Amino acid sequence: MTRAGAARRRGRATTPARLLRINVGACALLLIQYLLGMAVNIYVVLPARHPGANAGNYFSGVASGLGWAISSGPGWAAAHAAFGLALAVLALGTIALTWRQGSRAAVATSVLGALAIVGAGFNGASFLNYNQAFSSMIMAGLWALAMACYIAGAIRAARLLIAA
Repeated sequence: MTRAGAARRRGRATTPARLLRINVGACALLLIQYLLGMAVNIYVVLPARHPGANAGNYFSGVASGLGWAISSGPGWAAAHAAFGLALAVLALGTIALTWRQGSRAAVATSVLGALAIVGAGFNGASFLNYNQAFSSMIMAGLWALAMACYIAGAIRAARLLIAA
C-alpha cells in the first residue's frame, strides 16, 4: 500500500490533498475580496479628507488610512480593508504551510501569490489615500496574479493527488 493510501485510511490528508485545500481556499477568499472590492467600487464614495489622505510619508499614511477605513470608514470599504488585511496574513501563513509540505513549485506559487496580495493591499491603500485610478488598476492586476498563482497551485496539487 502506498503512503498516500495509508494516510487516507488513517483519516489524515496527504500532502497533495492539503495543498489542494490550501490553494482552493485561497481562491475562494480572493473571490470574496473581489466581490467586496466591487461593492466598494459601486456603492462607496471615499471622502477626500480622512486620516492618511495625501500623506507626505507613504507608510505612515498607509497605516493611518487603513486604520481609519477599518474603524470609521464606510461599511463596504471597512469590510474590504479588514478582509484584505486578514487575507494578507493568511497568504503569509500559506507560505509556511507549503514550505513544510510542498515542493519548490508549490512554495514559489504561494510566495508569488502572497507578494501579489500584499502588493494589491498597498495599492489599495494608495488608492484610498491619493485617489489615483492607476492604483486601483494595479490592485486589480495583482489580484489576478494572486488568483493565477493559487489556481496553478491547485491544479498542480490535484495532478499529484490523482497520480498518488
